[in-house]
Amino acid sequence: MTPTPHPTQEPGAYAPFAHLTAPNAALYRNVMRVFVVAKERFAVHLRPEEVHTALPAGERPPGLEAVAKALDSLVEWGNLRADPDTARVTAVEDFYRRRFVYQLTRAGEAAEEGLAAFDEALGRRGALQAVALHDIVTQLRALLVLSAEETPDPAKTYLALDALTSRFTALADNARAFMGSLQRTIDLHGVEEEAFLAYKDRLIQYLERFIQDLITLGGRIAQLILELEPRIEWLLRTAALREAADAAPEEALHAEQEACERWTARWAGLSAWFLSRDGRESQARLLRGRALGAIPQLLAVVRALNERRAGRSDRSADFRTLALWFAEATDDDARHRLWRAAFGLHSTRHLTVDADTLAARAAHPVPAATPWAGAEPLRISPQLRRTGSYERRGKPRKVEDRTAARRHLAEIAARQAAETAAARARLATGGSTRLSELGALDPVAFRLFLQLLGDALATWRPGTTHTTTTSNDGSMEIRLTALDDGTTAEIATPGGTFRGPDHTVEIIDLTEGDTAR
Repeated sequence: MTPTPHPTQEPGAYAPFAHLTAPNAALYRNVMRVFVVAKERFAVHLRPEEVHTALPAGERPPGLEAVAKALDSLVEWGNLRADPDTARVTAVEDFYRRRFVYQLTRAGEAAEEGLAAFDEALGRRGALQAVALHDIVTQLRALLVLSAEETPDPAKTYLALDALTSRFTALADNARAFMGSLQRTIDLHGVEEEAFLAYKDRLIQYLERFIQDLITLGGRIAQLILELEPRIEWLLRTAALREAADAAPEEALHAEQEACERWTARWAGLSAWFLSRDGRESQARLLRGRALGAIPQLLAVVRALNERRAGRSDRSADFRTLALWFAEATDDDARHRLWRAAFGLHSTRHLTVDADTLAARAAHPVPAATPWAGAEPLRISPQLRRTGSYERRGKPRKVEDRTAARRHLAEIAARQAAETAAARARLATGGSTRLSELGALDPVAFRLFLQLLGDALATWRPGTTHTTTTSNDGSMEIRLTALDDGTTAEIATPGGTFRGPDHTVEIIDLTEGDTAR
């Protein structure tokens, strides 16, 4: 006889998730994992003894009864289905014995898939995938080639759009997970100090490398998206027709409309990620700002750790330690003593109240509203005045000379300022010129050039051929104009050759006027 559904289960309730909050939830989860693994191995039905044997050795109940009860409960919740086990019936008496084989229900399988997705998303750390940016460029170029054809091949179009969507989805999900884990690392949640100090150098290099790739490849991706927009609607419709080709005849039109809406939404998400429109900054630009802002935050954490190691006062750590002491105090009296010792908020020591004073107050009570001038005076011992002043004895602390350290820091700051000024002077064009005519750039000038170029391309709008923007610190202005001759610009750097579509550019050093004044 098959167990009946749970009497308290309401129609539409999420009963297959009830085992997560029930007693022995760990046993239920292990039993369901056994059925999921068995389904992957094409095993449909399992007997109680088979489930008991397949459970992990360290979490396996000593007897079969606990597993049988767990199986019955899972059947009541709708995770499993029980069928009479007639394969082992050898006598008439066996028909009257309670023997079942169990298999996953659709609801139970869906619940396990949801829990697996939850566990995967919860444990994902994420990564900033520079390789995904290169793959997106490759797929956009393939779509650009297909868009040039009069009748694009449906299979090639669908595969190119599907690969593009997969890489973009992975990039966006991993970037979101990475920034969340990065913030937890910055906040030092569950991170050891030694591990963090060893990790921060690699993390900062990783962020800087991804930011450079995002600046260079993000502008190229935005340009390819703009070139594809006149024909993208036809490509998306072609992919939707390809996807809805296997739908039933009565559902073909509806499936085609859904597929077309789905592909349009995907393309809109991709465009919003790399293009700034309608006064809204692109997600790539926001991610770049978050990554850039994470670097000084990491350095601030390092400074705090160094100060803590040097023995300086860390108020947050002191308060956490004090809170732990309060929590471990045995009673309220101990907590009051700890409060007085920590903050000194106790009664004045020279205003003592003895037994005679208490007896006098009991005989002649003084109302609380009595003003000080109308109350009896308090006699204060002049002991404090007699003791005189307090002098600190012993050798005074030696004052450390930090002149050399300050001079070293000033030299570093002056050298960096000189390098930045030289880079601005090197990039200042003194008029309009082509990118291909900039010539070779040293690493400092090339890094500043990439920041300016990224700021300019981030403000690009559909149909824009000219843009003007300033750097984040307001020291440089760049005016960029697109060319329609199809030429390519090459800029030599010590790290390689930078290539891209040629533009007319004018870079102005806004600090020259301040220096002259």
